[in-house]
Amino acid sequence: MQTERPRHAIELARQAVDDGCNLVVAAGGDGMINEVAQSLVGSDCVLGLLPHGSGNGLGRNLGLRSADARAFHTLLAGRQRIIDTATANGIPFFNVMGAGLDAEVSRRFNRIRSRGLVPYFWIGVRTWIRHRPESFTISTGTATVAVEATLVAVANGEQYGGGARIAPGAKVDDGQLDLIAVKHTGVLRSVLLVTRLFRHSFDQSAAIVHLRGERFLIRRTAPACIHTDGEVHETGTDIDVVARPGSLRVMVPSEW
Repeated sequence: MQTERPRHAIELARQAVDDGCNLVVAAGGDGMINEVAQSLVGSDCVLGLLPHGSGNGLGRNLGLRSADARAFHTLLAGRQRIIDTATANGIPFFNVMGAGLDAEVSRRFNRIRSRGLVPYFWIGVRTWIRHRPESFTISTGTATVAVEATLVAVANGEQYGGGARIAPGAKVDDGQLDLIAVKHTGVLRSVLLVTRLFRHSFDQSAAIVHLRGERFLIRRTAPACIHTDGEVHETGTDIDVVARPGSLRVMVPSEW
């Protein structure tokens, strides 16, 4: 079925669960997959992926780069895997949520018709030039960290998509979330950070704060937007991010 409006996929997937479907397939980008998946959380219904977006973050974290023959074969002959999910102020996400620069980039990207990594990159560059860092206080329950950061992201899997690994080594089924805070830096270090995104070494920079845990309370000085899997939401000063271990069944390639 084709969706007709925002959040329509949530309704369709919820109806499929109520009708006793064993497998619901989401064809689209991370936003579409997010809508379908949030209706399947905690159920016995399995999510199938045909990733067809700009970055395909969740799909890539599960071994599915695009809606190609391998993805279709996975629906028929793959295996089930149980993965973690998470919420940010009660809003579900399955790959990455973010506050700061990446949320503003998502807001601007969602306003244009062009899709793909190239327009996303140039929007990111233009947004970075004008963006000002924020003061964040991050609590894990056992420790509190204060940081002046360009962005704070919480990842369930390794990457945003397109091969850009924001949290190298993060696993979708370990019951943990990875928080990455990017300190405010100059032009040269920022360029080096971008190259690290694609060299699997992003979290090794001195400009990065990397925390792991099941829950984070992120406090900023003023209300602003966040994104969840690329979808933008207005929030207050507090962002409560909570892991939901082992809460979603997905189809993955048999060797994954």
